[in-house]
Amino acid sequence: MKKDFAFYRTLFCSTFYLSAFTFVGGYVIIPLMRKKFVEQYHWIEEEEMLDLTAIAQSSPGAIAVNASILIGYRLAGLFGALVTVLGTVLPPLIILSVISVAYTAFQNSLIVQLVLRAMQAGVAAVIADVVISMGWDVLKKKLWLPILIMFGSFIAACFFDVNVILIILVCAVIGLAATLHDEKNGKAGE
Repeated sequence: MKKDFAFYRTLFCSTFYLSAFTFVGGYVIIPLMRKKFVEQYHWIEEEEMLDLTAIAQSSPGAIAVNASILIGYRLAGLFGALVTVLGTVLPPLIILSVISVAYTAFQNSLIVQLVLRAMQAGVAAVIADVVISMGWDVLKKKLWLPILIMFGSFIAACFFDVNVILIILVCAVIGLAATLHDEKNGKAGE
């Protein structure tokens, strides 16, 4: 892929567009990034997108910003990360600046409250789509450890109210142990 002005413009415009139309939470941007960078542009492989999503999710900060930094860095190094983070941060900055000017008019508006409530339903559907599509890819490969981790994490969070930070730490330890075991046995990268 040629990294000229057109490439960086496309990278910026893609992240700007995705960020401008992503409301109610950062998790919504992940399936949109997947569709854009994996399915439309073919700049990133599906499995690599899963890895970038996991890193973005486990890193401190907003997942949308983390994911855009990782994708930008993966595609074009430090300058790519700067382009994508700028494209991701500008829309909320512009929107919040406009809203802050008219905050008193918006805070009591029934229409605005109803629109935000409807957006929450849409966000739930998009997140369910991500879980199903990415989870299905793991299930198709029949990798039992990730499948057990996925279901175990779900059960721990939903039914036993285990703190998500603890789940992430346990999964990190399990992943590290599995990687070290695979490297020791010569299975790394399979």
